Amino acid sequence: MRKARFMYSLAMLFMGILMSSTVWAQDAKPKASPPTTATGKIGDAIITINYSSPAVKGRTIWGELVPYGEVWRAGANEATTVTTSKDVMVEGQKLPAGTYSFYAIPGEEEWTLIFNKTAKQWGTQYDEKQDALRVKAKPRQAASMSERLVYDVTKDGMVLRWENLEVPVKVQAAK
Repeated sequence: MRKARFMYSLAMLFMGILMSSTVWAQDAKPKASPPTTATGKIGDAIITINYSSPAVKGRTIWGELVPYGEVWRAGANEATTVTTSKDVMVEGQKLPAGTYSFYAIPGEEEWTLIFNKTAKQWGTQYDEKQDALRVKAKPRQAASMSERLVYDVTKDGMVLRWENLEVPVKVQAAK
């Protein structure tokens, strides 16, 4: 009798584990804005950009989904972060080695790009008092449409691409 009760309990435990793992598996659908990383080397500095990559999904991005003249988290979900292993010059201004949250104020003719000292934060918790550096950059028409937000680190700096627009940011090794 004890052995049968033990086997019954063991079978119920196994069934419970099996059913709960099935429920967890159903919740594991792809994220609308999956986390992505771009990494590259500029001089001796390793630059890493961690961001969540939203999709266009037929929407007008610039001036509508992302309004002109307002701070934008430069991605989705948590704040986009930029990490540099060594001091660098961003658009001619020094940025010390470290990890920064990255924001932008898009404009039709010019963007303000913001490196903020508070790296670990939700994307909408921006505090201007924590800015480490603000620089200007000029947006331009992209060579092709980019359905998802993409960052690239090139030998000349970093580039944000989304929809039909790209924003190159000049980054050089600090002297």
